[in-house]
Amino acid sequence: MTGKSYSVSQINGYIKNLISNDYLLGDINIKGEVSNCKYHSSGHIYFTLKDATGSIMAVMFRSNTYSGLPFKLTDGQLVIANGSINVYERDGRYQLYVKSVQLDGTGNLYEEYERLKQKLYEQGLFEFDIKKPIPKYPKKVGIVTAGTGAAIQDIMNIAKRRNPFVQLVLYPAKVQGDGAAEDIVNGIKVLDGMGLDTIIIGRGGGSIEDLWAFNEEIVAWAIYNAHTPIISGTGHEIDNTIADYVADLRAPTPSAACELAIPDVMTLIHQIDKLQQNITRHMYNKIDRLNNNLMAYEKQLRILNPKQRLLQKKQYIDELYDKLTRLMKQQYDSRMNKLMLLSSRINGMSPTAKLVNGFGYITKGEDAVLSANQVSVGDEINITLHDGIINATVGGTDVKQ
Repeated sequence: MTGKSYSVSQINGYIKNLISNDYLLGDINIKGEVSNCKYHSSGHIYFTLKDATGSIMAVMFRSNTYSGLPFKLTDGQLVIANGSINVYERDGRYQLYVKSVQLDGTGNLYEEYERLKQKLYEQGLFEFDIKKPIPKYPKKVGIVTAGTGAAIQDIMNIAKRRNPFVQLVLYPAKVQGDGAAEDIVNGIKVLDGMGLDTIIIGRGGGSIEDLWAFNEEIVAWAIYNAHTPIISGTGHEIDNTIADYVADLRAPTPSAACELAIPDVMTLIHQIDKLQQNITRHMYNKIDRLNNNLMAYEKQLRILNPKQRLLQKKQYIDELYDKLTRLMKQQYDSRMNKLMLLSSRINGMSPTAKLVNGFGYITKGEDAVLSANQVSVGDEINITLHDGIINATVGGTDVKQ
């Protein structure tokens, strides 16, 4: 690499000097549509002038706004700005330094737009309470736009990608020039009578003149009177039309309107498929874990051999039963022998056991007679023998001294 090198600041300064010394750029009128207009707290106004194919940054300092701007600058106005082109050295960006601004002849359209917007607002066409909800899962969607061009192609591509099962019904309308508003109104009425779920109206970007058909009052009333929910997507993101305010939902572009009208079912289907795969994978993993656990339990059961253990326990119970029976018989025999011995002893001590061989015992009433002195002549007595009782009367007594 040879030759002298220069700093960025030097290059920016050099280009600034070239532009500053250009007689044409020192005092120039530029016609364009205002967009991105911003009133800064410092009093300066920053905005962009654009046309169909290009744009240029512009700034109007506070010192020029008092005499050079007799109206409020807003987006959408078509103006002629007078000033000079110069370079903002810090960013290396050229821009228009505006001294004065006047509305272009067609800028009157913007004033008409504002008057109509205020009129329809006062008539209640913009009320949020009357907005119809957009169906979440439509089957048929109508489209009022040009039959050829980027807008319809974008809508078709997006609809196919998001939900190819939705039926699109196109009303190819004229969207610019004479008769465009009437054609749009007719399209809305035709599609509204077809029992569709949603209607999209719109077109691609352009100047306020290009979009004017969507600012017509007849289009506003057609949208308002439609029974089908309508999404308006006209122009670019910075563009706003009367149709946008009246519609049930506003989209910044026709493509965005399609995205709002048609849910991304294909993405949802892919998500469901992925979830199903995850569920299947987790299910099989769990089945494998359970099978492994089952095999481990089977192996453990074979090692423990519960059937053999049950047989051993049964044999042990039989042994205990035999032992218990034997012990119970021993106890029974022992207790029986002892009972017989005690019975023999008791029988030997029993008075009735001695009532044999002529022996007996005498009672008078309930008392036993143990002595002859206990009875007198004439007393009734009972003599109990081993085989019965003798009732007798005492005839006399012989008491031994």
